[in-house]
Amino acid sequence: MKRIVLTGGGTAGHVTPNIALLPRLKELDYDIHYIGSYDGIEKKLIEDFGIPYYGIASGKFRRYFDLKNFTDPFRVIKGYSQAVKLMKELAPDVVFSKGGFVSVPVVLAAKKCRIPAMIHESDMTPGLANKICLSGASKVCCNFPETMALLPEGKAVLTGSPIRSELLSGNPLAALDFCGFTANKPVILVIGGSTGSVVLNNAVRLALPELTKEFQVIHLCGKDKTDPAYDNTPGYVQYEYIKRELADMFAAASIVISRAGANAICELLALKKPNILIPLSAKASRGDQILNADSFKKQGFSTVIPEEDLSIESLLGAVKETYENQSAYIRAMQSSELSDAIGKITGLLEELAKAGQ
Repeated sequence: MKRIVLTGGGTAGHVTPNIALLPRLKELDYDIHYIGSYDGIEKKLIEDFGIPYYGIASGKFRRYFDLKNFTDPFRVIKGYSQAVKLMKELAPDVVFSKGGFVSVPVVLAAKKCRIPAMIHESDMTPGLANKICLSGASKVCCNFPETMALLPEGKAVLTGSPIRSELLSGNPLAALDFCGFTANKPVILVIGGSTGSVVLNNAVRLALPELTKEFQVIHLCGKDKTDPAYDNTPGYVQYEYIKRELADMFAAASIVISRAGANAICELLALKKPNILIPLSAKASRGDQILNADSFKKQGFSTVIPEEDLSIESLLGAVKETYENQSAYIRAMQSSELSDAIGKITGLLEELAKAGQ
């Protein structure tokens, strides 16, 4: 049996693509192991699937001043030593990394032990962790055509992001029943991320009197972001987070309003859902969501509203334009080359595993 080590963590976005690969990896007879941080979000998510999990020390690489900058390098060194030991014990045929700082010692340990490793960069421009891992990677997968020029020649492969298969088999009628909605009005699904976006939540709620004249709205607000004042608004439901019913809600939605995280927008592309992207501002991030959204806009996949321009008027205008032209957005997404990411990635892993034997 072939053996693979998966790694990645810190946020759900660095874990869910790994989870999406699990069914196909099992079909290919891989013995699957996971290396993450001691208590990161990845530990709980992976253990739910019964995958052997190994925690290592990890530290963050920051471009700004923080007292932890003086201690985290020692955590990284410790994590690297632990990862080297695990590589020798597990002797995997190949390593796949979805990113996050915990992946750095794992990929570098694979390089030291001469185990082929493949990394996946979700955003338009490589993050710091993946930049450090480039030297240890045999292949680098990416989501955007523009990213290819920023990666080492001969290593970069345009694959798209692995999408959980269950998202593709939602039941729209089940979502309408769950939400208490009618089949006579189209549905807008609003997703502000797992922690929620106050800016996006406020704009949607202020626009509800107009939105609910023509649409029904499912609002995923984020943890502790629901507002009881809107609980009984006709044609509107709000939830902190949805897991099992999310595929049904996607299936029911005519339009999705979302942040522009790479995994989120790749799900929208895979589902061929007309969408309005409101990327996190450059003030609150390194600007990767802005670049992601701009790429999707240029390819004809999305309408984009910069966070600074978000208002009731701009939101209502974007909803009207996107809904009226939804067939054009769907056609553009259907023509995308970013399909079958799971097949492409596992095919590359098979090649690397065979080459390393």
